[in-house]
Order: sequence, then structure tokens, then C-alpha cells
Amino acid sequence: MKIGIDGRAAKWYRGTGIGTYTYQLINCLNRIDTINKYLLFMPENCKHDMSLKGNFYLNNITEGSSSSFWDEVNIPNILKDKNIQLYHVPQNGVGLPIDKNCRFVITLHDIIPYKMPETVSDRYLEIFSKEIPKIVSNCDGIITVSNYSKKDIIEAFNFPENKVYVTHLASEDIYKPLDKTVSKYIAKRYYSIDGDFILYVGGFSPRKNIIGLIESFSKLISTYKKDIKLVIAGKKGKSYDIYKSRADELHISDKVLFPGFISIEHLPYIYNASKLFVYPSFYEGFGLPPIEAMSCGVPVIASNITSVPEVVGDGGLLINPKDIDNLCNAMFRILSDDLLREKLISAGLTKASGLSWEKTAKDTIGIYNKIIKG
Repeated sequence: MKIGIDGRAAKWYRGTGIGTYTYQLINCLNRIDTINKYLLFMPENCKHDMSLKGNFYLNNITEGSSSSFWDEVNIPNILKDKNIQLYHVPQNGVGLPIDKNCRFVITLHDIIPYKMPETVSDRYLEIFSKEIPKIVSNCDGIITVSNYSKKDIIEAFNFPENKVYVTHLASEDIYKPLDKTVSKYIAKRYYSIDGDFILYVGGFSPRKNIIGLIESFSKLISTYKKDIKLVIAGKKGKSYDIYKSRADELHISDKVLFPGFISIEHLPYIYNASKLFVYPSFYEGFGLPPIEAMSCGVPVIASNITSVPEVVGDGGLLINPKDIDNLCNAMFRILSDDLLREKLISAGLTKASGLSWEKTAKDTIGIYNKIIKG
């Protein structure tokens, strides 16, 4: 097979679920596949730490001037190589060429813009609403990241069930148990995070339920008498002022920290330095942060809705994200019960170890074969 892959997200969107997925898929295909040929469309002068084998070829593309990832990738790559049998666009299909000279497959991670349009950026919503129906109709197959998302895609687009394939994601190798003293030093040295803390890592979209987390934390500190902070880590979006104001209103602004985006280099240490990881999202196509936290040996609390139970399973404590008392009680239990903490840490490590990027890559090769053979 000769396969083309749009690799732009691996460079431009690294640190997000889509960017991590694209990077790890290419990285693992390069590691395990010596038979098929791959043409990677990557940004010009792109620096990567993958030592590409002889069956991997780069097609450098010029980086545009847009500050928006979705605007940037919405410009399709031109497929001049007529020998390509299949072309894969991992970033929800955005940037799929109009002219079709081979089989097309996209990875559609979720349909959040359809389900919760108020929680995505105006530009992404516009692109998704206008482009995705046309993109989907031009696809020979769709890869998605959970059975929950598969069901959503089939219902939203009336797409054939036998042409929607599920490949679960995994945590990267950097996420593992690390020395707690070193981890706490990194947290304090680079992000001014000192002492015990509960951690959230992810986007600042309203669907992430950060308001509910802050309100639950406010209730927690009235009953949990030990000193503890809440760290809400991620790129500060337009909702940041709302979250900061809510912490101010509850008179807990000194205990709710917003360190901003945590570099990939430091993120494993921040997970390891935390007492507890909380992910009370209202909607996920997959949700990588809970798996990353579990891989680091940190107890996890996560939502009991959408794809999250499928991903976390019994590796974490599942709660109703709409019930702040339920979340508050769950945090209190884990912080107060050492036996429960150890049980969740062990279960989380076991669950996370069952997921691997190598399996994702192997499954993807199988999907490529099926789609090419029709």
C-alpha cells in the first residue's frame, strides 16, 4: 500500500488530543511498519524526534500566516502523487482535498460542534458546520476514538456502520510514575504550585465543567480541614475570566490556581505531584488526560457520561458531573481514605496499561487495508 497522511496537526496542534493522536500514529507506524509506503504532508522545516525509515517520505508544505489551527488546516494539501492509494486526514477531516484521486479516510474524533455548539469557537463551528457534511460524504471510511463517538457519527450523518472504525487512544510513554520530590520541585519551580493540590488538565471550554469543579472544591474545603489547592491547568481561553470570577465570588481565589498551559516536558511531573486528578467533563469523544493521570499512578475522578466510562472504566471513580455534591464527596473520600486511594491507583495503572499507541497503529493499518480493498 502507498498511503498519504496529513501530518500538520502533529506539529501545529501538539499538546492537544488531535495533535497527540497524529504524532503518535505517525511515530508508531514508522516504528512497526516496514512494508507499506507512507507520504507525510508536514510543515516546512518541521523538527521532529522521529527517525523516519526508508519507506517514509516527507512532502514539505509551506506554513501559512494564520494564527488559527483550523484556518490553517482548512487549506487542503494537493495530492500530486497518483500512486497514493489512500489519503488519511486525522484532524476531523478538515483539509480533505476536493479532487478525489484515491480512497479517503478521516479520523473524526467527535461531533461536539453538533451536540454542544455553544462550547466551541465560532470559527471551528463555522468550518465544521459547512465542511464536515461534504467531507463525510466524500469518505470511504471514518476512524473514530470510542464506541460512543461511533454511535454519534452514525446517527448524525447516517453513515454506514460497517465503514466506521474504532481505535482507542493511549497515554504517551512519558506518562509514568515519577519521583514525588522531583515532581513537587518542578511544580513549585516553574509554576509556583506548592503543597498538596487537586489537578485538572484540559481545555477551558464550558463543556469541561470547570465551574462545577470550582463549586465542588469550594464545598470540599469547608469539610476537608487539611490545606489543599485546586490547580486548573490549560491554555486560558475566553472562559478564563468567568472561572476566575467564580473563584473570587466563593472567596477561594487564593486556593484556585491557573498556571496556564503546561509544557509536555513538565506535564508528567505535574500529574505526579498532584494528590488527585479530576475530570468532570460534560462531553468527550475520548478524553486523554484521565488516561495520562492513571498512567502516572494518580487516583482519578471522572464523569459517568458520554465516552468517559468506556475509557476510564473501573480505573477511576465515576461521578455525575451535574451533581456538585457527588463530586465533592468523591474528592473527600479519596483524600481521606488511603485504602481507596491505593485501590484506584492500582486499578488506574492496570487500565491504562491495556491501551497502547502500537495497538492503535496496528489497528489503523488493518483499517487502511479494508478501505483500499473496498
